[in-house]
Amino acid sequence: MVAHRAPARFYSIAKGPGVLRLSDIDKRLATEGKLQYHLKMKQGDVGKYVLLPGDRARVPMMSAYLEDAEEVGNNREYVAHTGTHRGIRVTVMSTGMGCPAAAVAVEELANIGAKVFIRTGSTGALQMPIDVGDLIIASGAIKNEGTSKMYEPNEFPAVPSYRVLNSLVDAAESLKGKLRFNYHVGVVSSDDAFYAETPEFIGRMTALGALSLDMETSAIFVVSRARGLESGSILSASENFAKKSIVPEKVPEALKEGWLKETQVALRAIETLEGRSSA
Repeated sequence: MVAHRAPARFYSIAKGPGVLRLSDIDKRLATEGKLQYHLKMKQGDVGKYVLLPGDRARVPMMSAYLEDAEEVGNNREYVAHTGTHRGIRVTVMSTGMGCPAAAVAVEELANIGAKVFIRTGSTGALQMPIDVGDLIIASGAIKNEGTSKMYEPNEFPAVPSYRVLNSLVDAAESLKGKLRFNYHVGVVSSDDAFYAETPEFIGRMTALGALSLDMETSAIFVVSRARGLESGSILSASENFAKKSIVPEKVPEALKEGWLKETQVALRAIETLEGRSSA
């Protein structure tokens, strides 16, 4: 005889004592506007705009461009400083490494009032014309990761918000002479496994024309869109696989300079998004 299981109550939305409703287990409803579970931050801690480096050590470096920046969060991989730029409230917060952590960052920041997310990170270049320290503005991201699949079909593209992309490109163009950098606009590839980027995988992405590899951009694009918010990504090239320059033992000075320059470009883009003329 085959035993028949009773229907799992997890799926029930019927009312009554002891019956689990889907609204009871909606994590967004449970956390919206409250102290966030992972960030340990609350409404009022963050600005409308958030810069998202990966490494927590880069937060003070980037928030130094803000006025009156203060630490508003420090838990797990998430360190956050909030200040102002030309009167615009801006937060810089680390996401840690990878799409799962980046997705949590965007979800919880959205819960407490953030509206626009700009990744300011590092990336491994794939194309010969790109030098270490060059800036890459992502016009889209290949979803070589699993996080996005929890939000939408893999066939749906991971793209930035049009306004944010345009603002980043305009800002880069206006600052490239003053700050002395080159920038490139195109598709990047985001993946989950740093050490599983095999020569075959790298070769395939290069042949497709991807500019670089990173580990967070696609999730930031996807989750922002899922929440009805805006996003963009500007990255500094840390290495170049095409030139056989990979995994440097010391952080190149050009990369450090790239982090500072991409921060300034992102802040100029925020001015544009707020309708401010350049200083």
